[in-house]
Amino acid sequence: MKASDLFVKCLESENVDYIFGLPGEENADMMMSLLQSPIQFILTRHEQSAAFMADVYGRLTDRVGVCLATLGQELQILLPE
Repeated sequence: MKASDLFVKCLESENVDYIFGLPGEENADMMMSLLQSPIQFILTRHEQSAAFMADVYGRLTDRVGVCLATLGQELQILLPE
């Protein structure tokens, strides 16, 4: 079992239905693990959009909102100011 498989299982146990974000080289294993999962990946055009969508989803549904980004400057966008 890979770490990404374990991470996806943890997300499933938290009743996560959707992950918003952008695939990339850094999270390719995570994307492969999601293929075997009922969690749906929602592709966005920008990491900031993914963070906004996850936040709004969480607020409207009282469930966990999850966003996924790659390394570097994209990750800084997700951090609160």
